[in-house]
Amino acid sequence: MRDLRLTRREFVKGCGGAAIVSATGGSLMFADPADAAVNSYDTVVHLFLRGGLDGLNLIVPTGGVDRGFYEEARPSLQVAASGAYGALPLTLSGGADTGFGLHPSATGLRDLWNDGKLAVVHACGMATTVTRSHFDAQLYIDLGTPGKYGSPTGWMTRAWETRPSGTGTLTALGVSGTQPAGLMGAVDALTMSSPSDFSLNTTAWSWQRTRSDSPAGLRGVSETVASLWNGQTGLEVTGRRADGALRLIGQQGYASLPASWPTGTFAQQLWTIAQSIRFDLGLRYATLDLGGWDTHEGQGTAGSGYHYYQNKINELSAALAAFYAELNGTGEMARVTVVVQSEFGRRVRANANGGTDHGYGNPMLVLGGAVNGRRFYGSWPGLNPETLSPTFGDVPVTTDYRRVLSDILIRRMGNANLSQVFPGYAGYAPLGIVQGTDLAPKLDDTAVAASIPSLVASGTASAATVDSAPAERVVPDWQRRGPVDRMLVRRER
Repeated sequence: MRDLRLTRREFVKGCGGAAIVSATGGSLMFADPADAAVNSYDTVVHLFLRGGLDGLNLIVPTGGVDRGFYEEARPSLQVAASGAYGALPLTLSGGADTGFGLHPSATGLRDLWNDGKLAVVHACGMATTVTRSHFDAQLYIDLGTPGKYGSPTGWMTRAWETRPSGTGTLTALGVSGTQPAGLMGAVDALTMSSPSDFSLNTTAWSWQRTRSDSPAGLRGVSETVASLWNGQTGLEVTGRRADGALRLIGQQGYASLPASWPTGTFAQQLWTIAQSIRFDLGLRYATLDLGGWDTHEGQGTAGSGYHYYQNKINELSAALAAFYAELNGTGEMARVTVVVQSEFGRRVRANANGGTDHGYGNPMLVLGGAVNGRRFYGSWPGLNPETLSPTFGDVPVTTDYRRVLSDILIRRMGNANLSQVFPGYAGYAPLGIVQGTDLAPKLDDTAVAASIPSLVASGTASAATVDSAPAERVVPDWQRRGPVDRMLVRRER
């Protein structure tokens, strides 16, 4: 019979390892901190508005026949076309009216539009799959496989793994309490809710680490546990990597939220991403969420007094404007692209509870220094009830969201391996939303490079190899995985 007794040293190591892995995730691989400098690479920030944004009250029809259809469908939930609480006009660079406006609380987004740094894609979403389930739609988008579950990696993970070149210390960041599904399977990603909370959180606060006011001779738990990762077991290898991640974040100069920024958790999360970009650690992909968009009742519109939706739009707009201004002031925004999307839109017609129910097509926002902004992209189907009848009264999807992301991947990230990032997708044509060079997309969905064996193992695609697959990545010893025992279960619907 096996002896299961533990020494005190082994017990401390085990408890410390469990706490670190719980706080940081099982695969964190980071080197020494880099010197601060303006980044010479591009970064994509993906903002997911979870809950189903009511896009028609963000991008509001203000003229033409669609204004009449809009007012008829939303007699008490409409945003006025003009006036004190009217929509903010969205005009083209020459001053021409587009027939659309922004919600009046979105002044920050309006300013970015007028500066030519914000673009809107009409009627965007999952063109091949219709679902009104939040959970299904969100997972489909995060995985990059509309209509199918089962991929062990998220689309951002595959985008990084198929990169043509580039390395970094902190290449992917999820600002969240748990690993975002878009970064699932990433071995280079770090997930943290905030830098100040990214620490070994065990035992009494005063014992967690040695501080300037600690009693003489005290050695904190963090320092004690860090000195124990000397072996080559899976726990010790993972412990060293996790300790390296904790030290990396701890050694950066993360500061408090500036007074010029709006307050709140969402603004704080964007501030974390802004600083992570500025530290020049090689951040290529970042993702965060803003929830609270499931407005079945009490949605509100625009005006004096309390309006739930109005407050949410203000939270979104003000924080994005502050993020842009912060990085634009020091040059980094020229190489940052922010994508804002929700899992689906809301119904055109208001419900009886002062809200809107789950819909389909929705606007998608793209902002950044390299965005060809102050323009609408995609095809606007209009709000004529006859047009909407095949989609049961919803705005249809006329532009696949993967086409927008592919435009950014190709032109900004130099990654044309679209079949590997979005398996099964073959509908790409350049939209021109961002500046950059067009590359011939690799759209053979039967070919998956050996650099993503996880997709092959799960059956998402075949194991064929393409000539244009990126060179095999050389992984430093300090970035290698320890032993992994993982079962993959594939489900399709």
